[in-house]
Amino acid sequence: MQSEGNEGAQRARVRVSGRVQGVFFRDSTREKAESLRLTGWVENLPDGRVEAVFEGPPDKVREMVEWCEAGPPHAEVEDVETNHEPPENDLSAFEVR
Repeated sequence: MQSEGNEGAQRARVRVSGRVQGVFFRDSTREKAESLRLTGWVENLPDGRVEAVFEGPPDKVREMVEWCEAGPPHAEVEDVETNHEPPENDLSAFEVR
């Protein structure tokens, strides 16, 4: 796989807590990430949080992380834990797991 166009890419892993399951958080996250042309994934965790990985241009990743701080309309986000990681360029789309 070529990494052309991924120069300067950033990767962020977020764990979102609060009322974030059963409120379309994952699908809304996918829609927002796709609109920003980010790759990655989002999934529910057994402890009630949502975890996601976003990879792409730093400004778009930052915008996505900021979006997670509010989430979709019916979510009640209490906390967003963000860890920046080296980009792996192993993702070709954004998926809900």
